[in-house]
Amino acid sequence: MGVHHLLEPAPPARESARPIASLQVAYSTVRSQTESLTKTLETEDFVVSSMPDVSPTKWHLAHTSWFFETFVLAPHAASYRAIDPKYAFLFNSYYVQAGERHCRAQRGLVTRPTVSEVFAYRAHVDDAMRALLREMDDDPAHPARSLIELGLHHEQQHQELLLTDIKHVFWINPMRPRFAARSCESARGTPAIAWETHDEGLRTIGHGDDAFSFDNERPLHRVFVERFRLASRLVTNGEYLEFVEDGGYRRPDLWLSNGWATVQQARWTSPLYWERTPEGWTEFTLAGVNPLHADEPVCHVSFYEADAFARWAGHRLPTEAEWEVVAANRPVEGTFVDARHYHPRPASPGAMAQLYGDAWQWTSSPYVAYPGFVPARGAIGEYNGKFMCDQWVLRGASCATPQSHARPTYRNFFPSDTRWQFTGIRLADRA
Repeated sequence: MGVHHLLEPAPPARESARPIASLQVAYSTVRSQTESLTKTLETEDFVVSSMPDVSPTKWHLAHTSWFFETFVLAPHAASYRAIDPKYAFLFNSYYVQAGERHCRAQRGLVTRPTVSEVFAYRAHVDDAMRALLREMDDDPAHPARSLIELGLHHEQQHQELLLTDIKHVFWINPMRPRFAARSCESARGTPAIAWETHDEGLRTIGHGDDAFSFDNERPLHRVFVERFRLASRLVTNGEYLEFVEDGGYRRPDLWLSNGWATVQQARWTSPLYWERTPEGWTEFTLAGVNPLHADEPVCHVSFYEADAFARWAGHRLPTEAEWEVVAANRPVEGTFVDARHYHPRPASPGAMAQLYGDAWQWTSSPYVAYPGFVPARGAIGEYNGKFMCDQWVLRGASCATPQSHARPTYRNFFPSDTRWQFTGIRLADRA
């Protein structure tokens, strides 16, 4: 497939301690989880792209298969044969060294291969992957191991993108269809924000053990953190609504220059998916249109909006180091996609809630390399490093993230105006 020479000397920089048997289970589990997320969709839903950032569901299903085909099967399974060589062009995303790519903004125009042919493509790749995994039983040092684990976490990222993308697709549809019913739960009030204070000092952040991480989480390194305090929960819809009704979107003094220009150009007046109706505010969710629930975390806000709200509230956004210092020894608990709720839940009472799950939390840290960061060689090295420009770090995961994919050192990143992801706000301050 033309990429062997790019990859053979350059697997990800770490050997996983995961046994091959559990890797087989993990592969089957992750691949089936992706397909299970499409069970409520009709064929027509699979093919639509509603804006350049949104890819069709069909493309996510194919691209995650292309990843295993290109980076695992092509260099490590000598008998593997691709179904169609054109798939390499159609389903590459941004790996320039892996070959030419179809225009991202035109993915929704590609009606062929059909949805059924894409599922057949996934089955073809799965059959070859299972055969390779069986062959690897007697070789715990097989060089494909770390590539397969990377591919599984890559697919979990696309599980989240599949949900956020179909939400935007359904949002632009005047029918406002429902992806799935929300799980029932009793309403609860929101606990008041408490503040947890941490002293100044040298702290160690980043990933340093043998468990999986992306390359941008490494290496382990020290940072000096000033004395700070972090809010005990995420900002709610009700709190953000106060900002909206206080003229937050009409006050240039609250906004960064580029943020204010974006507000004016895009005519933002509230978070994405909010609408003001004669009966009150509503919010579009994966369960359709619902009344805006004041106790739920605000989400689908950009970095610009998060920063402006923090300024209005008299606080600021945390740095990623501050967030990790607080989260490092806390359990990875929260509302994840595993719950099939597909929306952030109100905070439970507690000293520090919603660190994980519910909504990704914007930080004030630009997405740049850690000291000593070295990307992998070859096309795999394009996974994270080349995006370290004009983006901001988010922490914590969201209600669309698989729980097994979340960890304290995970560094998500998006540009300043991103709103279609489940992005929310946690406040911080000098203590």
